[in-house]
Amino acid sequence: MTIHIEALTFDVIIGLLDFEREKQQQVIIDLHASYDYSNEQFIDYADMSLLIQNELKSKRYKLLEEALLGLKTLLYITYPQINTLTLKISKPHILKNCCVALSHTWDFQK
Repeated sequence: MTIHIEALTFDVIIGLLDFEREKQQQVIIDLHASYDYSNEQFIDYADMSLLIQNELKSKRYKLLEEALLGLKTLLYITYPQINTLTLKISKPHILKNCCVALSHTWDFQK
């Protein structure tokens, strides 16, 4: 099975620049997480969405790279049944004429 969380949108403090540390900005999170579903063992996507929001709001990361790695660690510890994880963090309003993003995919299969 693969969970898809697309366009999870909320405001956080994230970034290096002075104005990014003072005022929240919108981020958009996209996630794909594959896992083995058996015996009704499932991952609750609502809980996963809330976990992501709480992590980014509480940690106030400076770099998107750090935020991706923090989310990866938290999600894998919380949901060890994840086989592969793709995360993307977008900042749609940081530059005037484009949306910037950073993404990565991890393979946890044993």
